[in-house]
Amino acid sequence: MMNARLPKAPQVWRQSDGKPVSCLEKIKVLNQNIQEIETLCADALEDGVLMGCDAEQIKAALHELIDGLAVPHVEKG
Repeated sequence: MMNARLPKAPQVWRQSDGKPVSCLEKIKVLNQNIQEIETLCADALEDGVLMGCDAEQIKAALHELIDGLAVPHVEKG
């Protein structure tokens, strides 16, 4: 069983110009997305370790996955 972790402090989400996102609904969605991703990553790590894989290699693969994500081009207007 994985160690239970305390919930993270809420992020201050920032726009590309550095200003904080102020819409509460947007903040809620962003925080939920991060929580879901954390759960998926923790499950993948646990599955890998239970199957005998090296935990650090799995973590490195997850980092590589995140680092490789393309930033979508969004039209502003």
